Amino acid sequence: MKTFESIAADMRSHKIMLPEPKIKIAIPDAEAVLQAGLNYFLSQEGREMKWLPEYAHIAGWLTDNKGRGLFLFGNCGRGKSLLCRYVLPAILLGYCQRVVSVFDTNEMNSRIDYVLTRHIICIDDVGTEEVSNVYGNRRQAFAEVIDAAEKQNKLLIVSTNLTVGEVRKRYGDRVLDRIKSTTQRVLFEGESLRG
Repeated sequence: MKTFESIAADMRSHKIMLPEPKIKIAIPDAEAVLQAGLNYFLSQEGREMKWLPEYAHIAGWLTDNKGRGLFLFGNCGRGKSLLCRYVLPAILLGYCQRVVSVFDTNEMNSRIDYVLTRHIICIDDVGTEEVSNVYGNRRQAFAEVIDAAEKQNKLLIVSTNLTVGEVRKRYGDRVLDRIKSTTQRVLFEGESLRG
């Protein structure tokens, strides 16, 4: 009887697509690393870091992501964009030698074909984008990114101010189900920290 390792090797030799391996993140002492990253980037803005309960969940993800991405959602002004755009990409580069391609939703829309070529994708402020129109074709860029995350094992880091209900209403049950299957979700609650 053939082994599936040999069958997979045959598939590769015939250029038959196989799933990419999931990206594993495992950073020792992740809470201290996350705190240092937050301190650094907030100090660049002249602000002090305040440890939030949500950060413990992110430190847990950094300790062992189980091959899943990260979906940060909830109230405005709680540090989701700072984490997505700066802190997490810096940590993944510095501690895992992984490059994170960071996009806001306008960039995601205008460069969707390029975004889909990246393997670790960060999208900040999902829910603020319009429907993408590429060469006359209307595209749901975020739905395409979520679909690629599931089918091609891309690692996603996403931030949004939308609630779960608003995500469902805007993108549908299929996208919400794929968010749940491909990411660890962290809810940000409480008052804005913006002064």
